[in-house]
Amino acid sequence: FEKPSTFQKEMQELRKIALKTDLEEDLKWGQPCYILEGKNVFLIHQFKEYCAILFFKGMLMKDPEKILIQQSSNTQSSMQLRFTNLKDIKNLEKTIKRYFKEAIEIEKSGEKIVLKKTTEFEIPTEFSKVLNENLELKKAFEKLTPGRKRAYLIYFSGAKQSKTREKRIDKNKDRILKGKGLNE
Repeated sequence: FEKPSTFQKEMQELRKIALKTDLEEDLKWGQPCYILEGKNVFLIHQFKEYCAILFFKGMLMKDPEKILIQQSSNTQSSMQLRFTNLKDIKNLEKTIKRYFKEAIEIEKSGEKIVLKKTTEFEIPTEFSKVLNENLELKKAFEKLTPGRKRAYLIYFSGAKQSKTREKRIDKNKDRILKGKGLNE
């Protein structure tokens, strides 16, 4: 038995607007996703506190209304347009349609987002110290794919306290030594 979502009406309204575009609708990650020639353009999804439109290439959008939100400091391409009630969606319907149109134009243009290289991510001091003390771990980390390295660096850096960063590093040493990614 599944209870209805908190933002069911809002999700339905956003979907109604999205279906007026010429994009193909699909279900990805359990959410309605809108696609142009096999490429994801935007997704409608929900969280505990809000529902949102996630523009996959949102960082390339102009955002004249200054309403797009970067989901986290590590997000490099997508941006969200968040809602907590139906009234806001109805008030912003024209803007939402303009943003959908812009997202579609960006996808049609073939413009790509230049992602930060793994080497540009900061290595937390605690991890740097451990790598300098443990040559085997340092070699194992260097052999990881860029994506795996990035995931570890983001995860380790995400802890606010040094003690927590140290625990995270310690907990993942074996995984790194085995050449595994963070969630493998």
